[in-house]
Amino acid sequence: MFQTFLTKIVGSKNQREIKRLTANVEGINALEPEISLLSDDELRARTDKFRQIYQEKLQKMKAEAGIDDARTAQLNPLDLKEKVESERIHKEMAKIRKQILDEILCESFAVTREVGKRVLKMRHFDVQLMGGMVLNEGNIAEMATGEGKTLVATLPACLNAITGEGVHIVTVNDYLAKRDSEWMGEIYKFLGLSVGLIVHDMDDKQRQQAYRCDLTYGTNNEFGFDYLRDNMKFALSDYAQKRHYFAIVDEVDSILIDEARTPLIISGPSEGSTDEYSLVDRIIPRLNRDEDYEIDEEKRTVTLTDEGIIKAQQALGIHDLYEQQESQEGMLSAKHLDTIHHLEQALKAHKLFKKDVDYVVKEGEVLIVDEFTGRLMPGRRYSDGLHQALEAKEGVKVAEENQTLATITFQNYFRLYEKLSGMTGSADTEAVEFRKIYNLDVIVIPTNKPLRRTNYPDVIYKTEREKFNAVIAEIEELNKIGRPVLVGTIAIEKSEHLHELLKRKGIPHNVLNAKHHEKEAEIVAQAGQRGALTISTNMAGRGTDIVLGEGVAALGGLHILGTERHESRRIDNQLRGRAGRQGDPGSSRFYLSLDDDLLRIFGGEMIGKVMDKLGIDDGQPIEHNMISKAIENAQEKVEGKNYDARKHLLEYDDVMNKQREVIYQQRRQVLDRDNLKALIDHMVGDCLDDTLAAYTSHTGRSEDWDLKGLNNALIKQFCLRYDLSKLDGDISQLKLYDQIFAAILANYEQKEKIITSPMMRHLEKIIMLQSIDIQWKDHLLEMDHIKEGIGMRGYGQRDPLIEYKKEGFQLFNDLITRIKEQTIQHLFMVQEYREEEERERRRRMKVQREVDQAAHAAGSEKQVPIQRKEPKIGRNDLCSCGSGKKYKKCCGQ
Repeated sequence: MFQTFLTKIVGSKNQREIKRLTANVEGINALEPEISLLSDDELRARTDKFRQIYQEKLQKMKAEAGIDDARTAQLNPLDLKEKVESERIHKEMAKIRKQILDEILCESFAVTREVGKRVLKMRHFDVQLMGGMVLNEGNIAEMATGEGKTLVATLPACLNAITGEGVHIVTVNDYLAKRDSEWMGEIYKFLGLSVGLIVHDMDDKQRQQAYRCDLTYGTNNEFGFDYLRDNMKFALSDYAQKRHYFAIVDEVDSILIDEARTPLIISGPSEGSTDEYSLVDRIIPRLNRDEDYEIDEEKRTVTLTDEGIIKAQQALGIHDLYEQQESQEGMLSAKHLDTIHHLEQALKAHKLFKKDVDYVVKEGEVLIVDEFTGRLMPGRRYSDGLHQALEAKEGVKVAEENQTLATITFQNYFRLYEKLSGMTGSADTEAVEFRKIYNLDVIVIPTNKPLRRTNYPDVIYKTEREKFNAVIAEIEELNKIGRPVLVGTIAIEKSEHLHELLKRKGIPHNVLNAKHHEKEAEIVAQAGQRGALTISTNMAGRGTDIVLGEGVAALGGLHILGTERHESRRIDNQLRGRAGRQGDPGSSRFYLSLDDDLLRIFGGEMIGKVMDKLGIDDGQPIEHNMISKAIENAQEKVEGKNYDARKHLLEYDDVMNKQREVIYQQRRQVLDRDNLKALIDHMVGDCLDDTLAAYTSHTGRSEDWDLKGLNNALIKQFCLRYDLSKLDGDISQLKLYDQIFAAILANYEQKEKIITSPMMRHLEKIIMLQSIDIQWKDHLLEMDHIKEGIGMRGYGQRDPLIEYKKEGFQLFNDLITRIKEQTIQHLFMVQEYREEEERERRRRMKVQREVDQAAHAAGSEKQVPIQRKEPKIGRNDLCSCGSGKKYKKCCGQ
């Protein structure tokens, strides 16, 4: 009550923000008369002026803050103090940049608006200036559909481009990235700013050129994968991306919320066989629901019952699926763990994943359908063997299992940016998640013109058949008067069903779903023409304006007809937002049934009872506040579940993220330095420390130490034969360390003299990079294995996340140790290679082979002397010369 009263007096937080932004809008408008008088050349010159002001102030403020670029570049990520210092400097630089840009903002926005008027004949509205300020501050601007978000992005993009750090503008597909880079590119090019584009199928050189531009357009997938690919390269000059300064994410809810559960993964083939997927797949059709397995649709899980386990064991010819076996380390584990895993994934594939809903089969491939956009996602695969299980189910070729080489979630990729912002038509319902995970505030920007769309109440039927009959009836009625209708469905199979119903009625229409999405933007753009009827899955064509045809406004504008509520209110709001752009008339209505997944799984039973009590007959719809409230509760319930899933994924990936940052920073430092000798000496010391700790002790005499084991370890790790037999019995571990360390360094210096210093520096870099990459790949596999079974710790009253963090920390420490050991071991094994000697050795081997062959061809029973050591051969073994005779009958006599 008090809070409501206070809000009335001082306004809500959003209202206060709008009031603050309005003051800046007035400042920009005040500059318009002066800026409009400038010639094209004078306008263009403002970019150089802004750059000069920025650089002068930046150098001055860095000096005042005591920031030295050379020192910052040398900070070691493995040193905790230096890592903390690096993070402090990063935050300080962000503050400095913000302060300078805030001083230039009004003039920069005024210049950009003037250029928009001249080259695109589009003048930024005041509300668009507000949106641009929200983006520049690193927040989310919620702007209704048709309010010109694409044009809004040019304002902060031009301002931040003067830093020279690079601005990334992220879109949901290649079409929009290409369209916007060319369309808005006219403004940037007029101001002397370069524009790059990142799309699929570009080579490394093209990507580098695009990222070197002042502004770069591309999709979230391309930006994320380029980051992972960069951190697998062997030269900084090969890196595509420079750094992560400022990202403007269009349709930010789609990218940072809807796709947040899908991690980006670069993988390579593993050694596992795919045969078992097909074997297990044949068993699933024999299992009966309730008797052999149970499905929880709300949690999206399927589990075998005791009867199902017995039936599966009999079909597979296994006595006990859960039989335990003891490992070499004495640990117990499930003997048939892989088979259990394949069985679980096959059950999921058959019972939870539906063809033409979750995936489609196209040209012998199983392609994932994005549940939020309805688009196909070629190249993406379900992880953990689920995709192979679907391939076995559909009878297509089962691809090899892959091993993760590099991975990151969108959540953690976009948190790499110093400044992140976004635009969308619907973010307010997810404001809490944006604040908690990305530290982004959602500011709702008012519309340029008042909204004239009518949102009719939902209409609910008992069955899906009744619902679709009503949908067809309304379409027929509107089609007769020529009013355009956009029908939204949540799955491909529903759009196909509606297509068949309309075809029988002879009503012309366009179907836009994952099977026919090549020209989606073009089809959606025409959806507002007189008599147009468009069926679209979810948010297909998102980002494309629907302009009303001639005379359509008089008919009531575009009508949105939803055939089912999505589990997220935000997606429903996006669909509604297609109508009523820029003050146009429009309307929307959703048709539901108790057979819809949302109502059936999350409250359909209760709603059904209410309908029965009210005496609703078949074919009769219901509109009731209690029903609407139940639907909203169901959506909130699912939204909460999805948020928990994203939060759960992020919590686990945060463990990996900290490790990834350290490894990638270390890798970059190795590439950045010409001389790693000091680092190698430090690693030698660490390895020697570990070796001595394993075979000696701080206390006691040397007679009690394992000198034989120490000797073998020194040979293996450092190729060092050190005479330990003459050790003084009272020698300390520290003194022994000094002696052996000096001997190791002396050997290394001797090796360097032979191989030459330049070659040694090159080898140090290459070998260290290879060690990091090999060990990191193995570490990712280990972490995957831990994650698979960590949930079981909950049964032992232990928090799985805490357990994962503990084990992850220990494995990461082991990883760092292995990188050092492998690097040092391989460096000390390096031998001098002389090209002339190698050619001579190969020539002698070739001559010897010719002599051997000639001797056998002549029937010689005498062994030809060969100048190399041969393995010992028994008299009854076949001769190694290839004659097929026993040794004693051939060369052995």
